[in-house]
Amino acid sequence: MREITVEELKARRDNGEEVFVLDVRDQDEYELCNIGGCLIPLDELPNRLEELDRAQEIVVHCRRGGRATKAVACLEEAGFQNVKKLQGGIRAWAERIDPEVPVY
Repeated sequence: MREITVEELKARRDNGEEVFVLDVRDQDEYELCNIGGCLIPLDELPNRLEELDRAQEIVVHCRRGGRATKAVACLEEAGFQNVKKLQGGIRAWAERIDPEVPVY
């Protein structure tokens, strides 16, 4: 499974790259804190694949990485080829990039 660190994601965003971030947490978690990704909860993902661009790079994240791992597997099984997991999820983002993001 390909991964990207929070530092790499931040650097790419800072450089103006358009990176599609897919948040696979639940709605209540997203409302508590988010890093600007598109929310599709993991349990809804198999039925919402048509909302995603297969040609676009997708960085998947959740709280720590467990759900993101499952989401990446789902996407790859569906034929998506440019998918990466965000190492450490939003917790790593809060700890190493933006300490104002609530940790839960």
